[in-house]
Amino acid sequence: MKAIEYTNGPDTLRLTEVDDPTPEQGEVVIDVAATAVNRADLLQSRGHYPPPPGASEILGLECSGRISAVGEGVEGLAIGDEVCALLAGGGYAEKVAVPAGQVMPVPAGLTLHEAASLPEVACTVWSNLAMTGGLGRGILAGDAHWGDQELGAPRVLIHGGAGGIGSHAIQVCRALGARVATTAGGPEKVQMCRDLGADLVIDYRDEDFVETVTEWTEHDARGRGVDLILDVMGAKYLERNVASLAPDGRIIVIGLQGGVKGELNLGGLLPKRAGIMATNLRARPVDGPGGKTGICREVVDAVWPLVSAGDVTTRVSREIPLAQAADALALLESGDSHGKILLTVS
Repeated sequence: MKAIEYTNGPDTLRLTEVDDPTPEQGEVVIDVAATAVNRADLLQSRGHYPPPPGASEILGLECSGRISAVGEGVEGLAIGDEVCALLAGGGYAEKVAVPAGQVMPVPAGLTLHEAASLPEVACTVWSNLAMTGGLGRGILAGDAHWGDQELGAPRVLIHGGAGGIGSHAIQVCRALGARVATTAGGPEKVQMCRDLGADLVIDYRDEDFVETVTEWTEHDARGRGVDLILDVMGAKYLERNVASLAPDGRIIVIGLQGGVKGELNLGGLLPKRAGIMATNLRARPVDGPGGKTGICREVVDAVWPLVSAGDVTTRVSREIPLAQAADALALLESGDSHGKILLTVS
């Protein structure tokens, strides 16, 4: 089959011939129709984000396509099924082997290509906001209730609202009844976040998000600050994220674009009874507690109906042939794309 390989950096990507994958027990092989470009692909191409042990070295964390082979022990999936899948690697290719538990149906109303834009972002957002953060589950740290009439709707701050993760997270939060604040850079991205349903959009180029969030929540019964923060920046935002939390609030770090080491003042957390967690999707096990199979099942049950109803939309900005993968990564790195970039295979 044809696949994208690289040596050092996104500009070294090239289309080559490699061996076809074969399904091991519990796996299927998908003939890839499209795969989506993610920032993790940039990092991996530079040697900074290697795949988990045993995973394909080929780039690509999600795909859509048709099942062409089924391994032993797989039930409920058949050759010819149109599906999308969460991958640990291997999407930048004509075929990919994937554990059956990470294979999901194409949501009703989406094309096969459009479905390639969803697995990574949907599983990331749902596993963090709902499964880890508690959004929509009737709980909040300190035993307060999400959506309690007296306390009002939960308040979520999403950093990078115009990106793939952020734009999806805004819509999921709104669908679950939360009030949403988000950061974005520049008028066009600010307007995009407003169009997606954000209640408060903070242009980080001109505004301080701590001051703006504090003012936004000044008179809330829950106390000043937000209940949940989804953060892609890491160290750069650590201190200010803590300052933006309400009592019993939580910070969930899912990216380190602003660095890996920061100074944490525990004295800022203690009086708020607040918590910080950092999570990773790619390195999770396939099965078991916290595994990808459980996440994918919840996404199909909880998120796919929202997608099919139009409450959560997918935004595809460009479709680029697989052979031009280097151009797609350059476009992603430029920041000029608004929505997901797809690499099309068939």
